[in-house]
Order: sequence, then structure tokens, then C-alpha cells
Amino acid sequence: MTRQRLVVATLNQGKLREFKEALAGTGLEVVAATDVGVSEFPEETGASYEENALVKAGHVTALTGLPALADDSGLEVDALGGAPGVYTARFGGAGLTDGERMAHLLRRLQKVPDGERGARFVAAVVLATPAGGVMAFRGESAGSILHGPRGADGFGYDPIFLSTELGTSFAEATLEQKRSVSHRGQALKAFAEWAATAEGSSALAEGARSD
Repeated sequence: MTRQRLVVATLNQGKLREFKEALAGTGLEVVAATDVGVSEFPEETGASYEENALVKAGHVTALTGLPALADDSGLEVDALGGAPGVYTARFGGAGLTDGERMAHLLRRLQKVPDGERGARFVAAVVLATPAGGVMAFRGESAGSILHGPRGADGFGYDPIFLSTELGTSFAEATLEQKRSVSHRGQALKAFAEWAATAEGSSALAEGARSD
């Protein structure tokens, strides 16, 4: 029996591996966007994580006739009113490195005491199908912002994000520890559970064409 193909709408190889690992038990054939001829994506101009993820997933589905899965995520800091949020990757301006973005965030929080440095990572995973179906799944990981970076692993804001569940920064945690509580991991788990249901299987198969 031919497995249903599912395209991950990203050009990020690390993220692709994470998707494949999370969905390994679903029975789906998870493939990269480049495997089906998609190497460019429209600009993400949505006002929410779900809207930005749908931009990518919908683009791939329209071009390939296959169901596509995409994500968007961000860091929300209580003391900044939920910022940077959907602007996380562009926080502080264009062209900054991860370290420069962290430094910019820490400067904004310089006078904020420990008890008011609450934050969370939020991820939305969105499925788009050729039949026009859209499903969204969300995950959150609670924590707080440290006064300085800790740990050498991870990426982005991981060194200054203290995970409530782990008691360490994401950059101090092993990859397995981080995945167990991460926002994207939770959203992908919710998708995988839905995909295993009759409703999910039907939605993924509906309207998809095979080569």
C-alpha cells in the first residue's frame, strides 16, 4: 500500500529532521519541499503564527497538489506585552545575529526584576490540503528570561530562556530534553495524534494526487 506523502514546507534542514522524527510513527511519507520542486516561499506577512504557517503550507499545496505542513513560532515576553511574538526572527531589526537579538532583548529587560520576567515560546503547526482543508495545532513552553546567556547548545533565544519544566535554559538542555517540552514538539505531537484518527487520515488523503 502506497503511503500518503506529506510535504514539510520549510527549507531549514534541522527543522525538517525534527518534523520527520516527530512524525515517524504516523505512517506518512514525510518529504521536503525541495523534493517536490519547491525552493522559494512567499513573504510571511500574517498577524499570527497560524497565518504565517498557512502562507507556507498553502503555497506548497497549491504548487504540488499534496498536503503540506508548516510551522511558525515566536517568543512572548510578559514584560514586553507579548513581544516580540510574530516578529521574533526580526526583533531589533533586519540582519542581526542570534547573539545581537538576545542582547537587544536583554537591554529591554535590564531593569525588570526576576518575578516579572515570565515568557513562553509558542508554535503553531498548520496543515493545508489540496481539497482546501486547513487544520492548526498549537504548542507552548513556559519559562522566564534570564539576565544573561547560559549553555552552549540550541539556537535563537535558547541561551536566555529558562524552561519552567526543565529548570535549565534550553541551551543547557540536551536535544532530547528540549524536545520533550518544546513548543514545536507539543504542536507536532497534537498533529500526529490527529493524523492517526479516521478524520485525520481522510483529510490527508482527500484531494491529494499521486505522481
